[in-house]
Amino acid sequence: MKFLWDSAPGLLVVTGGLLGLTLPFGKIATAAGVSAMVWALVISLGAGGVLLCAMLLRGQRIRLTPHRLRYFVVTAAVSYAFPNLLMFSAIPHLGAGYTGIMFTLSPVVTLVFSILLGVRRPNLLGVVGIAVGFLGAVMVAGTRGEAGQPAEFFWVAVGLLIPVSLAAGNIYRTVDWPEGTGPIELAVGSHLASAALLLCGIFTLQGGGSLALVGGVPMVVVGQVASAAAMFVFFFRLQAVGGPVYLSQIGYVAAAVGLFAGTMFLGEHYRLLTCAGAAIIIAGVFITTKAQSQITTKAGEKVAA
Repeated sequence: MKFLWDSAPGLLVVTGGLLGLTLPFGKIATAAGVSAMVWALVISLGAGGVLLCAMLLRGQRIRLTPHRLRYFVVTAAVSYAFPNLLMFSAIPHLGAGYTGIMFTLSPVVTLVFSILLGVRRPNLLGVVGIAVGFLGAVMVAGTRGEAGQPAEFFWVAVGLLIPVSLAAGNIYRTVDWPEGTGPIELAVGSHLASAALLLCGIFTLQGGGSLALVGGVPMVVVGQVASAAAMFVFFFRLQAVGGPVYLSQIGYVAAAVGLFAGTMFLGEHYRLLTCAGAAIIIAGVFITTKAQSQITTKAGEKVAA
């Protein structure tokens, strides 16, 4: 377990796999009538509650400071509440597998944000990777969801906003990480803040009665809460070990799980062009990752010199 806790590749596989389970769980829940906002609440409240109990049992507590409170609220909105709301709203129209492909765009968008904010400067290889990833995104967007069931372009746009929000969260969490704060504490605070935001939205827009529909899918709730709680433990650890761009690659694993579950268990079917576009996106991300490693190596050589 200690080896996994310190291994960026191992954390990547575990975190991405657990994230990918959110896609089929979400489709089953929304098909049963649970709203996107309520299911996003299930994830945040469930994961935050389970992890909070674990902290309290270990004699730990959340330390509230102005910096931590800001971090909790911003992370809750940008990384959890908003992208989950987008994801569960889009899944009934695009399919779990297609929506999962949107996760693969997160590394490219994260790198673009890093460039725009001056966090990193791209080399030629990085520019090529971004261009290849964009080409794949255009191909996937053009297929508009499941084969024979093209979705409206509005829902494709909603799906494309998912990696944008996730990328913004990747950058923010790294830049503003509170010093001396562990990953579990950050996961608990951020998810409870997300649950509070979502509860306000539910009671304002839908009414408390919408929460009752969760009772119709009890086993799905248990599976979702368990996987989400475990995922976010590894998620924040991967953030600390691998950094924002490496973290964003959990989308590869999540997309693979979503496509597999969608086609094998949920009866989804996708055009060859969709799969080809996803493969091109992944190729683009591998190129940008290679570019990142080149920049890091050169920076290390300059420091050594």
